[in-house]
Amino acid sequence: MCQSSVNRVNTQTYSVIKMATRKRSGSGSKWQLKEKVVQMYECFFKGEDPTKTNSNFWDELFLLKPKVPQLEAEIQKLNIDQLLQLKENIHTLFHQCVETLSHGHHIRVVYALQTLCALIDSIYKKTSGVSGFDIINTLMGFDQAELRMQGLMDHLNNFLSGEFPASLKTLCLKLLLVLVTGTENVSQNTLLEYVMINSVFESLIQLLCNPQSRAAHGHDAVLLLTLLVNYRKYEAANPYIVKLSILDDELALNGYGQVITASLSEFCHQFAAQHQENHSAGWLSSLTNMVGSMFVSEEGGVRTQQIRANNAVLVALYEGVHLNRNFITTLAHTQTDGSLPPSPSNTLAAHTTPPSDSSAQLPAFDVMAEPSNLLVTFFQYCSIVMQDTKCESSMNSVKLCFLILTCISEDQYANSLMHDANLTFKVLLHRLPMRHRKVTTERTSPSQPLAATLLDLLVEFIMSHMMKKLPMELYLLCVGVAHRLICYQKRCRVRLTYQWKEVWSSLISLLKFLVNNENHLARKMNIFHLAVQVVNIFNLFITYGDTFLPSPGSYDELYYELIRMQHVFEDLYSMALRYSSSDGDLKENALKLTSCLSNVRAIINHFSPKIEAWLTNQSLSTPSEDQILEVVRKNYDSLTLKLQDSLDTYERYTEKPRHAQFFTAMVRSVVNDTRQSIDFASMDLQSILHEFSSIS
Repeated sequence: MCQSSVNRVNTQTYSVIKMATRKRSGSGSKWQLKEKVVQMYECFFKGEDPTKTNSNFWDELFLLKPKVPQLEAEIQKLNIDQLLQLKENIHTLFHQCVETLSHGHHIRVVYALQTLCALIDSIYKKTSGVSGFDIINTLMGFDQAELRMQGLMDHLNNFLSGEFPASLKTLCLKLLLVLVTGTENVSQNTLLEYVMINSVFESLIQLLCNPQSRAAHGHDAVLLLTLLVNYRKYEAANPYIVKLSILDDELALNGYGQVITASLSEFCHQFAAQHQENHSAGWLSSLTNMVGSMFVSEEGGVRTQQIRANNAVLVALYEGVHLNRNFITTLAHTQTDGSLPPSPSNTLAAHTTPPSDSSAQLPAFDVMAEPSNLLVTFFQYCSIVMQDTKCESSMNSVKLCFLILTCISEDQYANSLMHDANLTFKVLLHRLPMRHRKVTTERTSPSQPLAATLLDLLVEFIMSHMMKKLPMELYLLCVGVAHRLICYQKRCRVRLTYQWKEVWSSLISLLKFLVNNENHLARKMNIFHLAVQVVNIFNLFITYGDTFLPSPGSYDELYYELIRMQHVFEDLYSMALRYSSSDGDLKENALKLTSCLSNVRAIINHFSPKIEAWLTNQSLSTPSEDQILEVVRKNYDSLTLKLQDSLDTYERYTEKPRHAQFFTAMVRSVVNDTRQSIDFASMDLQSILHEFSSIS
């Protein structure tokens, strides 16, 4: 559109606006002005046919800037019966909006889209919780619904994939988000059947392929794909699931990953900067400010709005990893600042004060200073989110992280990337401040394979969440990820250079915690199931460790740790023996645990007398670690162990049925958060007109 055309549209727009007057009740002779568009809404929603008195009604309506609050108010003040009586008028409004999308005047198109957003959103809100209400019949009528929705979706695809201004594409995405988030349970949204039939998948993917459109629209595009993938995913064939699972366009998959990386890395960067600022104010201030501002909102005890906002991209990451094998290749794709779109979501708490000038001089950790990728960012994000498991919403965020890690740790190609000794990264893992350890000020981490970083993350979780209210499910998922990594190393004979003692010590500490808190925990959860998982990891090391541990010395250190902490295993065996001889619910798992402990106990019973004999012979009471290791090395040959089956197998991850309810609830949460954040009411008219004129 040329500049003269823009000026004509502006002139016509404002010349059409007429003002009515109405005398306000009360004292004095004050007059209240009412805009023409508001009068038109009132007339329309009274059930009148406005074209009888004004044949240019629709031409005028879409030249007037929509007053979204007033339009919503007109619908909200109707009861359900009145709304149903106005069906014909609503059908007409919907139809006229769709028809106007093909108009030559672009400003009419923008206003028609905005009116559609307000109309659909208002009727969704009005009928929320009304059982049996059919939104399709109310908006369009059954007989015209398929035709109307096909026309609408055709226009949206055209705008999203064609050479149109960014503001128009933004409004199209907002309209789609209004459609998709209309009901709390996305699978109960009957309007989405038409979005399944008239797919926008290719248009959304096209937005992700282009760096400019990805920067402007990437977050909304990924969010839409994620929600559409979850429409009736357990009940019927979903074309978005099929298309996402077979997508092999490298540009699109990288774009999808970069949108996720952008949101998570921005959050990590802000957290690191705030952590450093708080630490400069002193240890106590660091502890209270960091934990308080991150995890305690004004309502108290719930995760911040920003972590909730990032759950949407976490679900997107999960769907990508879970559905698409090709997406795995993007996890370790090195990204730079230029390739990352800005994140549209805010980061830390809304009430967090910005850093002072003095603190701004401090060197802040930059997540992009070193080569980075989606896995690097995700691991760092996990280290922040996993610090809090005190409420259900926080637990859900952590569980989602662990389910993503489970899918990644099961994938052969992902494991090959994470264990590649030539592919190393520095990752800053945040550690929870605890009484028994100092708060570290270390700003760097060693450059190492990502499998080593993942093990560091798992060890940190194990060590920092042993509490009376034990998050059992999270521990099972955590130990399960560690088991999958070790199974890969055993199967592929990969010798990861790593301080395995950290893993062994954390697992032994967990077993010790279970034994010491047996009376409290055993009444509430199956602690033996977790103990079996932990002991079987030790059995993997005992039976196959010589094939994947980095050196013979590592294998010796394993035996040293088992002997040094033998009292933990003996206490664990005694506890399992007690429960296995009873008739309680835990009997079967307790019996399994006694069986799993056979090799650990054989090692202890074999080496302990030999160490004692050596000490007596040497007249020593307190041997050094090297002395015990020497005794161990000399007595391997006489040790007899049982070959235990299926140590390197695990139940492959499946979403349904075990986690179906969890994802339904998680998507419901994302829908609610998204619905509250959609802003289609505020638009800068001059900016939009300028965009149209520059493209024309």
